[in-house]
Amino acid sequence: MVWQSPIAPGISWYQSTVSERPEYPALDGSKTADVAIVGGGFTGLQAAYNLAKTGISVILIEGHRIGDGASGRNGGQFGTGQRAWPDELEADLGYERSKALFDMAENAKKYVLDFAAANGIDMEYMPGQMNVSHKPGHDREYRQSAEIMATRYGYPHVAFMDKAETAERLGSGLYHCGVRDTGTGHIHPLKLIVGLAKAAKAAGADIFEMTTASSIRQSGGKTQIDTPTGTITADKVLIATNAYIGNLEPVTAAHVMPIRSFIGATVPLDKFPSVIPGSESIADSRFVVRYFRKSRDGRLLFGGREAYTADNPIDISSHIRRQIAEIYPSLHSVEMTHAWGGSVGITLPRKPFARDVMPGVTSIGGYSGHGVMLSNYCGKLFADSVIGRAPELDLLKDLKIPPFPGGAKLRKPLLFLALTWYALRDRL
Repeated sequence: MVWQSPIAPGISWYQSTVSERPEYPALDGSKTADVAIVGGGFTGLQAAYNLAKTGISVILIEGHRIGDGASGRNGGQFGTGQRAWPDELEADLGYERSKALFDMAENAKKYVLDFAAANGIDMEYMPGQMNVSHKPGHDREYRQSAEIMATRYGYPHVAFMDKAETAERLGSGLYHCGVRDTGTGHIHPLKLIVGLAKAAKAAGADIFEMTTASSIRQSGGKTQIDTPTGTITADKVLIATNAYIGNLEPVTAAHVMPIRSFIGATVPLDKFPSVIPGSESIADSRFVVRYFRKSRDGRLLFGGREAYTADNPIDISSHIRRQIAEIYPSLHSVEMTHAWGGSVGITLPRKPFARDVMPGVTSIGGYSGHGVMLSNYCGKLFADSVIGRAPELDLLKDLKIPPFPGGAKLRKPLLFLALTWYALRDRL
């Protein structure tokens, strides 16, 4: 008999395991700053932190609580490089640009680890990640990618796994091969963002929660952000809303599309030691990716059901448990303690979107499920660009990110049809 639970879909396991989550006031009255930031996720808060510590005045507004968006609810996996394999990017962009983007991602990994250590943030970092193939016949591709990362990209931490090793390291025979990356890992994302917000506040940034931007307009060489409780006037603006752009700014809305992603947490798997015995994180080769990992206390955190509509399914846990059972039949009736969902931002080519959308207004987002490292680092890079340092953000601005087809009315229905087709291909 399958265990049933009255799970509250909005309560994440992350939220249940954060000891302190400070509240920040809502904006009350109009204000002026050197830089205004819309969005209190990793990108916005890292920009605020890095600007404020140099003495630049910063105001950040967040429409909900800090951590309620994708930054505090995601799968927690770092990954390595960009979302695509380096050789795939090389075929598209050439070696020089592909290598620069790979190095950027490595810089991002180091930056997040160093930032957490310097600020005393225990984000529960655990080493190891595996990427595995759900279809046969990918052995050569996976082996070749591991070799290219070592020989052409200077990254020796990825090793090919045949079917037997993949089964042993996952505790499941469902997958056909994979690669194991010992140079990366996974984290508790809400603990990181709570600590990041504290650091930004301590550095001097003004942070306001529950404050929604209703419009962005320009006047007299300044940019003004209207909210229901006041107007913010700034010399420069960062739009860091990612999937939650809504109708605030049309260029970003045309290029960054929200999709829903859902995660469930089981009880600690003490009775199932063969399930991911090394406690790595895993992502598979489906277009609609299944991603899962072991928490520090031995739970299985499993994300695998994306929905391209605005509504949560009635019972997230039943869908998640069904997918868990496909990989681990012995867990078909495992007790689940939490299930939650939220929106993540994707772009059409699944590469990050960074663009100056108005004079003095930069928008960054669309990390496409690969944003834990990149979103933090992009906030730092925006701050660097304001201060006049390192041009690394230009690597992302130079990427050709086309808008989703169909215009404002047809964009979401067309995306739904396209991604439903890819999900069907995954199943077949």
